[in-house]
Amino acid sequence: DAPEEYESTQERFDFLTQQVEDLNETERQLRDVIAELDDLTSKAFASTVEEVNIIFGRTFEQLFGGGSARLVLTDPDDLTISGVDIIAQLPNRREQGLGLLSGGERSLTAAALIFSLLKVSPTPFCVMDEVDAALDEANVNRFRDLLRELSLKSQFIVITHNRGTVQAAQTIYGISMGTDSASQSLSIKTEEYLKQAPLL
Repeated sequence: DAPEEYESTQERFDFLTQQVEDLNETERQLRDVIAELDDLTSKAFASTVEEVNIIFGRTFEQLFGGGSARLVLTDPDDLTISGVDIIAQLPNRREQGLGLLSGGERSLTAAALIFSLLKVSPTPFCVMDEVDAALDEANVNRFRDLLRELSLKSQFIVITHNRGTVQAAQTIYGISMGTDSASQSLSIKTEEYLKQAPLL
C-alpha cells in the first residue's frame, strides 16, 4: 500500500511542481509585458508632452498677446507616475506657477492648454462651460479668434453669457424662462440671421 501512496503523492507533487513552474513563467511574461507597456506609455507620454509644450507656448502667447508658458513634468525620472505643472510668465511679469495667477489668467491659461491639446490631437467635439466668464474684453476677443480657428477641425459647444464669445458661433441656442416659468429655447443660425438683418 505504501508504494501506491508514494506513487500517488509523487504524481501530485510533480503536477503541483509543474503548476508552480507554469505560474512563475506566466508571471515573468506578464512582468515583461507590463515593463514593455510602461516603456511604450512613457515614450508616448514624453513625446506628447513635448509636442503639446511647444504649441502651448505659442497658444499662450497668442491668447495673452505676449508672455510665455511651458509644461514641466513633476517626476521626469518616472513618467509612469509623473504629473504636469504649468509655469507661466504673463507679459511684463515674472514667471510663476498656475496657483499664483488671477481667476481670469488661470481660465485663459487652461484654455491655452486645451486648445494646444486639440491642435495636437483634434477631437470631434469639445464642450466648454463658461471658460470665458472671468475674461476682459481684449482676452475674450483673442479667445474668440482662436475658437474660430479651431472650429475648422472640431465642433465646439460653448456655454457662455459673453456677447464677444457668442460672435464666434455658427448657431446660437438660447434658453429663457417664459411667463409660465417654463424654460423656452430658441436657436439662431448666425449666417442666416446676418443675411436677413437690415444693413446699418
